[in-house]
Amino acid sequence: MANSINTNRGALIALQNLNATNRSLETTQNRVNTGMKVATAKDNGAIFAIATSQRAEMGAQDAVRQSIQRGQSILDVGLAAGETVIEALTELKSLAVAIQDAPKTYDNAGAVTGLGENAKKLVADFEAMVKEIHVALAGATFDGVNVFKKADAAGIKVTVNTAAANNKFEIKAANGAATADALAFGSAAGTGAGKYDAATGEWQPKDDATSGATPSALTDYGVDKVEAAITSFTATMADLGTKSKSLGRQMTFVDKFQDSLETGIGNLVDADLAKESAKLTALQTKQQLGVQALSIANQSSSIVLSLFRG
Repeated sequence: MANSINTNRGALIALQNLNATNRSLETTQNRVNTGMKVATAKDNGAIFAIATSQRAEMGAQDAVRQSIQRGQSILDVGLAAGETVIEALTELKSLAVAIQDAPKTYDNAGAVTGLGENAKKLVADFEAMVKEIHVALAGATFDGVNVFKKADAAGIKVTVNTAAANNKFEIKAANGAATADALAFGSAAGTGAGKYDAATGEWQPKDDATSGATPSALTDYGVDKVEAAITSFTATMADLGTKSKSLGRQMTFVDKFQDSLETGIGNLVDADLAKESAKLTALQTKQQLGVQALSIANQSSSIVLSLFRG
């Protein structure tokens, strides 16, 4: 190419190469600073979109985790109360046997007309124990939810995954009966002393004035009723225990799933810092050489001046 002071092709090429080096250096510096090779959409649009979608899934899994933990807490509170109830039912069986064997008063025909003082004391103990049971059941509430009370039309459910369908775990079926239904011990339905309200799951023990006042009251304290209550309640506890274990497995899955998502996102967007560090050093050296090359190219026009010197 002819020598010219208007056009310096060497300088133009050197400048282009220097600019390219500067762009590469900027990219590498950003990767080193952020630790990511895809930090914005302009780095790689497709990978950025995939990573953003998976980050959203990770966020949704946090909500799933909270829902499962809430379900576990509901069940744990129920199981804790259930242990108290089982101990009480065990003692109730002994009391029921004692009540049946306690001295009673009879008429001339041999029919029972009333309870002796000892029997009345046993009945009072029985009533106190039953009240303890129902207080424990009523108090087993977490976040306004009680697995022992009658469930509403929607039941008691928690979210266990982010799928659009079949993402609920049922703790208590819709319109499920109150657990206390099986613990009324023959009390009549309704409200007031010695009455059981199945709609609300609330039961009011007989007061001292009515406990054991009539021989027919003995049917409320029969061993068979306590045994039926034990059978029913242990089945309920077994169900709660099974569901608690199931939620535990769901929680383990969520933990592993989130770890897998995080690893997958990292594989897509994380930079290899060892590689980028080495590249940074090379580009910095290349940048210095480019500056020198541009300086040399810019000096070429001064050579033309030497042609006019005598």
